[in-house]
Amino acid sequence: MEIKETLQEKQKRELELEKTLERADKKYTASNIMVLEGLEAVRKRPSMYIGSTSSTGLHHLVWEIVDNAVDEALAGYCTQIEVTINADNTITVIDDGRGIPTDIVTKTGKSALETVFTILHAGGKFGEGGGYKVSGGLHGVGASVVNALSEWMEVNVYRDGFEHHIRFENGGKCAQPTALVGPTDKNGTKVTFKPDATIFTETTEFNYETIRDRLKQMAFLNRGVKIIISDKRVTPELGETFFFEGGIIEYVRFLNKNKVPSFDEVIYCEGREDGIFVEVAMQYNEGFSPNGYSFCNNIHTHEGGTHEEGFRLAITRVMNNYAHENKYLKETDENFTNDDVREGLTAIISVKHPNPQYEGQTKMKLGNTEVRKIVSSIVGEQLARFLAENPKIAKKIIDKIRVAADARIAAHNIKENIRRKGALDITTLPGKLADCSSRDPSKCELYIVEGNSAGGSAKNGRDRETQAILPLRGKILNVQKAQLKRVFDNAEIGNMITAIGGGMDPEFDINKIRYHKIVIMTDADVDGSHIRILLLTFFYRFMRQLIEEGYVYIAQPPLYKVDYHQKSYYCYNDEQLETVKRQLNLPPQYPFQRYKGLGEMDADQLWETTMDPTKRKMLRVRLEDAIEADDVFASLMGENVLPRKQFIDENAKFVKNLDI
Repeated sequence: MEIKETLQEKQKRELELEKTLERADKKYTASNIMVLEGLEAVRKRPSMYIGSTSSTGLHHLVWEIVDNAVDEALAGYCTQIEVTINADNTITVIDDGRGIPTDIVTKTGKSALETVFTILHAGGKFGEGGGYKVSGGLHGVGASVVNALSEWMEVNVYRDGFEHHIRFENGGKCAQPTALVGPTDKNGTKVTFKPDATIFTETTEFNYETIRDRLKQMAFLNRGVKIIISDKRVTPELGETFFFEGGIIEYVRFLNKNKVPSFDEVIYCEGREDGIFVEVAMQYNEGFSPNGYSFCNNIHTHEGGTHEEGFRLAITRVMNNYAHENKYLKETDENFTNDDVREGLTAIISVKHPNPQYEGQTKMKLGNTEVRKIVSSIVGEQLARFLAENPKIAKKIIDKIRVAADARIAAHNIKENIRRKGALDITTLPGKLADCSSRDPSKCELYIVEGNSAGGSAKNGRDRETQAILPLRGKILNVQKAQLKRVFDNAEIGNMITAIGGGMDPEFDINKIRYHKIVIMTDADVDGSHIRILLLTFFYRFMRQLIEEGYVYIAQPPLYKVDYHQKSYYCYNDEQLETVKRQLNLPPQYPFQRYKGLGEMDADQLWETTMDPTKRKMLRVRLEDAIEADDVFASLMGENVLPRKQFIDENAKFVKNLDI
């Protein structure tokens, strides 16, 4: 008698077979151990050293070489750095520092020049005997990693009256050993490299704007150092020179250029203690969002750390003390919070530390405990002196902080109501939300849709298991120009907060969100673009981690529909429309439909073109640089009108299909 295998038994058998095939060799002996020589480890796992092999990792190569030049500036020997994108898309970095040593390293038997470019963890940045008291790169892997990931690299050293040269090929192999070129009156190092296209398969094309912006930041953080960038791939050649004698004071003015400063002065504090140099610059503006960035040894500490903690402790303590001493606050009044004090404050916190300790491999957060006390002491003392010497500015600051405190207290009850609603059962979700049936956030998508008409089509056309729809009525509040009370009081924003489920900054919890795809779906017209930027502004200000983790998307509905022989062709841009016309051999005047709004599509069309996971096109919103992003949001959505006028003047000529 034949015994039939059940479906469950078949699946179990196939799973066991798959596990058997995936299982490693049972004979696990010394012969299984692979020893990667020299720079092989870098080429085998490049993402461990530069994050990725995408465009971000490609540009990281430039940062590593530039950081070495900046370290010479921190050591007091370099005054000028030149970065050139050559015509063949290679990079050249020249500094006028001391030049890499060329004598023999006893331990390696090679010249110091060859050693630092071919051996990981070799360099002059270790311990008391190192050649640098302060350095951004402390692990000695920067130069050798760039060499390992390059098709070729050449280094020229100008030192002690002589020029030396070395060349590497095929991922860091020495093709021409260190050799004397001849006498020179220059000092410094010149590095030229070509990224390996077999490693950087996505692109080997450098972006001028990306490099320019990073170099400008380095110039701000290192006052008195001239940094020059040029791009020889275009005619006429692009080039800019950055030199900021005021350092981070000018940096704060630059960050506030699209805002309305509360007063002209930039408050500056600096000091040195136990070999740690601290400098802080800050200025209030008429906006409501805090805008602070911290650095340690020129490295942007995205996640903050002890230097930021010390700064927050100092400004909160000083502002409360000044308010009490000058009767702006009574003894019985509640103290200002740190959020009150930082509202509308732009600040740069920069420390130079001989032995920084970072939490994690990414150097995103400074962990040295002694820095907290040092920053708090230096900033606290000098900020208190500034307020005492500038009573008119002090009054403006305290008045602004008090308005922020009043708004915080007024918003408290509204915020608590939102939090309580979010903590209740599913029936407390917004009435307009058509939720999905799945409770697995990794599978769930929330479409935020412009208008009830499009919302109706989306609700009828969606996958009800995984896709939720939240229609918006009109435009949400511009949170860039609104106080916290108005933000919490806005019904549409309240619906979004409740639907998403993670709360909002500073208590936003990414682990509590109900959807791992938040999809903005608006019309392809001016109003739709405005609503999209309003939503992105809200997410950036109050749920930034959504963007940082890649959970925010922009739907791409088609712009055109061409009907031909009872078949519909959808086109997402002008180029696709022309391609379809050409492929179908249509006459020039053949009619087609241009969609102005999502409401013009029925449920089936909206599903087929915009919501079907197997066919749709979506853009993932990424946050590559918070400083640049903040500048864009302030320019387009902030209080200052002039930057928007300039933006329109400069970009109006590029506008197509303008809806008037």
